[in-house]
Amino acid sequence: MESSYNDRRRQTRSSVYHCLYETEGFCTRQMLAQNLGLSLPTIYQNLTELVDSGFVRYSGEAHSTGGRRAAGLEIIPDARIAVGVSVAADRLRFSAADLRLSELASRSVDFTTRGRTIAELSRVISEELERFLDEAGLDRSRLLGVCVALPGLLTPQRDRLLFAPTLRLRDSELRPIYESLRYPSYVENDATSSGHAEWFTRGAVGNMAYISLECGVGGSVLIGGSPYHGSNQRSCEFGHMCIVPGGLKCSCGKHGCLEAYCSPDRVSKDLGISLTAFFDELERHNPEFTMLWSDVLQHLAVGIANIRMCFDCDVVLGGLLTQHMPAYLGLLRQYVAANDPFSDNALYVSLSVLGGRSVPLGAALHFISEFLDNM
Repeated sequence: MESSYNDRRRQTRSSVYHCLYETEGFCTRQMLAQNLGLSLPTIYQNLTELVDSGFVRYSGEAHSTGGRRAAGLEIIPDARIAVGVSVAADRLRFSAADLRLSELASRSVDFTTRGRTIAELSRVISEELERFLDEAGLDRSRLLGVCVALPGLLTPQRDRLLFAPTLRLRDSELRPIYESLRYPSYVENDATSSGHAEWFTRGAVGNMAYISLECGVGGSVLIGGSPYHGSNQRSCEFGHMCIVPGGLKCSCGKHGCLEAYCSPDRVSKDLGISLTAFFDELERHNPEFTMLWSDVLQHLAVGIANIRMCFDCDVVLGGLLTQHMPAYLGLLRQYVAANDPFSDNALYVSLSVLGGRSVPLGAALHFISEFLDNM
């Protein structure tokens, strides 16, 4: 009986917290009682516990209508924080986020990860993480955990990295990552992380297909917010669907993959320049670069149209490449519509609102979501 009573108390407290979390604008005890169908004494008791625990605070007063002004309430976003780590072929990126996924601090570290063992990666991640926490002045006692996002296929248990072409790793044990970090830790696929962050930031509604244009091309599909992983944890590897049989060679060893045509490397590393330099030349109407970029967009449009045919939902493009794409979104939609027999505008295609921050923030979201689910 006592256990059942405690469970009900925790559930009520959770309901109060989540109602505050989801409320936009000013919120009072009276509003909480009305929205949750609870008595004011019950609301007051639970708020007292949440305030004493450091998760909720009073925030101003409502406009007076003649009587006593009602006190406003809000969650404390940085009562807990989480850190996400993005591992790309040539850099590590760290992001610390509060409970609303607002970025508190970030850091990018140039580091060639290609060809490194998991043990080597783990050592550098651990060292750079501690440096990041120190330099950002982050309170470790509030840290929920650290999630590392890798560009590759993982086992359901997240204990092995099965294949990561851009890192040149195959069938690698992930234990060194968990052992090297001093905090609760988790490993996730980078595109799954960034897609989850994008869905969360957009208001956590509906279904969404996400294409990640990082050092390679990845993807995820969120159905009502839940990632679709597939029977073998290999779903949404959009970068490795064949769009040109016998075409350009991909990092996976096959030919004609979407990644071979639309990876950011094709317009930067393959040309020996940075992404910024490529788009600067594009704005100067460099004919060679203009032709290459048109080819990238047209092949990307084929991939997007195929994904739309499969999932019939909005398609969001994220990752480093998309930071340079706003000026070309209209053209891309035209190319997509030309491949879509059911739409003449492809307005269902949009760009990430998080840009290059989506992977590390999405990784951080793992522990934030876990906290919110168990609050």
